Amino acid sequence: MDTTFLMNSLWVMVSAVLVIFMLGGFIMLEAGSTRMKNAGHIAGKTIFTFGLASLVFWAVGFGFIFGDNGNFFTGLSHFFYSGYEIEGMSLSSSVFFLFQLAFAGISITIALGGFAERAKLSIYLIFTILFSALVYPVVAHWIWGGGWLAEHGKQDFAGSTVVHLTGAMAALAATLLLKPRIGKYNKDGSANNIYGHNQVFTALGVLILWIGWFGFNAGSTVSVDGAFFGFVALNTNLAAGAGAVAALLISWMVLGKSDITTMLNGALAGLVAITASCAFVDTWAAVLIGFVAGILVFYSVRFFEKLRIDDPIYALSVHGAAGVWGTLSTGFFATPELAAVGQPGLFYGGGFAQLGVQFMGVAVSALYAFAVSFVILLIAKKVMNGLRVSEEEEIMGLDVSEHGSYGYPEVFLSKDNKMSS
Repeated sequence: MDTTFLMNSLWVMVSAVLVIFMLGGFIMLEAGSTRMKNAGHIAGKTIFTFGLASLVFWAVGFGFIFGDNGNFFTGLSHFFYSGYEIEGMSLSSSVFFLFQLAFAGISITIALGGFAERAKLSIYLIFTILFSALVYPVVAHWIWGGGWLAEHGKQDFAGSTVVHLTGAMAALAATLLLKPRIGKYNKDGSANNIYGHNQVFTALGVLILWIGWFGFNAGSTVSVDGAFFGFVALNTNLAAGAGAVAALLISWMVLGKSDITTMLNGALAGLVAITASCAFVDTWAAVLIGFVAGILVFYSVRFFEKLRIDDPIYALSVHGAAGVWGTLSTGFFATPELAAVGQPGLFYGGGFAQLGVQFMGVAVSALYAFAVSFVILLIAKKVMNGLRVSEEEEIMGLDVSEHGSYGYPEVFLSKDNKMSS
């Protein structure tokens, strides 16, 4: 067997493992960013929904993205993929399948962030199935599977639009229908801070995600040829660092204090933003893209709070706003030497052509993901007697109301014993 084939397969397999391990980062990030009474629920539903999304991706998702005999909208083969080799690939098709499955799992995890601390577990089940079958694969086919946006030269190397913006728009649909958590907003519209229970968990989650992102971005080269994955990894790291620094500085300037949560969100925003452009831009542009993302996420969080949109893990800002900026950034900074897809950006003599394609891709993908997610959830709300747990259950916490056990039993059981004595 060809050595390059084996090396490509090994590299992408390692990358797939890194991307799947990002779920550990999301568990720590989401659990740390929310209250103690929901920590076990958040950890458990992340594992459960990834398992469910894996089965849906195996059954139909992969086929809708990469299937032959498809059209501009969706693919139409490779359903219930059984491990056979697909013609024309320079690596194992099974490895490629697992790599793409990992991306689908990350997108649904982002989407479910909009449900945090108030949605019924049954809604997670229904939405995971339908999002993984009808939302993510369609957008992915448009851009990565030879669909109509690919034909226009849409640039999105590792998924600022496909993975992050798609998940964020689904999260927006969820949080709008679920309404804010109890106590988040006052009658005058002002917002209360509902603090996460463990900032160290949140920081560790960000670090795990940062490391996993090397599989996400550099792994998307799906090749060891020329070791180009090293350049992609370099851009990824520079953007993350710039995002963290910019977010820390802007919070310090505006608030008078260097806010840790903002800094952590800035690092993630830099990672999300560079995901589209990491293979298409020079290193100085990667720094600028990450820096802008760090500032953008600070103001985006405050913008959504003013609109009284409750976003517990900041999915709309980190994955949505930064995903939009990252996708548009290639329309400015893609170089003639690196733009293997589409055209060079505005600052490299390409005019507004690529920027227009990027804007169109963002607008259509965001609208589709939001509209279909909203309809799915609206129907589920009517059929399943609501999306949200009762007020009593929300106050009690989803660990107990949905699972019958505490994520932190020593803490809560000792409180219960004191109250009963």
